Amino acid sequence: MAEEVSLPPPIELPQPVEQPQPVGLPQPVGLPLPDADPVGAAGADRPGAPGPLDLRTQLVRFVLTGGLSAVVDFGLLVALMAAGLGHTPAKALSFVAGTTTAYLINRRWTFRAEPSRRRFAAVVVLYAVTFALQVGLFSVLFTSLTQAGLGRLGVQVVAFVVAQGAATTVNFVVQRTLIFRLR
Repeated sequence: MAEEVSLPPPIELPQPVEQPQPVGLPQPVGLPLPDADPVGAAGADRPGAPGPLDLRTQLVRFVLTGGLSAVVDFGLLVALMAAGLGHTPAKALSFVAGTTTAYLINRRWTFRAEPSRRRFAAVVVLYAVTFALQVGLFSVLFTSLTQAGLGRLGVQVVAFVVAQGAATTVNFVVQRTLIFRLR
């Protein structure tokens, strides 16, 4: 008879233990953290910086910023005209205040861009063009609507909205496609 050979007991391999995945804390949406300054819309200018926002988010932020800037612009326009300043110089001053407000907010919040001399120079050129467009259109509409018999506040509102709408459209397209793509 053959002798029975006993085999050693099978070796049990340790089973992998599922480790819980680390869960990051939620971050505030759209608010830059002090140590993580957002940068240019075409992508990160620095490693680790967040990339661009999508078109819808940029458009919503641009409109919200524009609303606030329009309040600054229109409020100053009405105040300056009530103080006796003519409609063209009043619109010129209110435009500067409104567009300065818009640029500072849009650069940081809408397009997530750091300041740069090149961007600033491009914005100055753009704002010179939209200044001429907006003040010129406002002045033409103000004169023609006044001659048509519309009351002063009605003239201010209609001329402001039309001129602002034209300038806002030009501003968004140029800022999104050119200025905040610059490196």
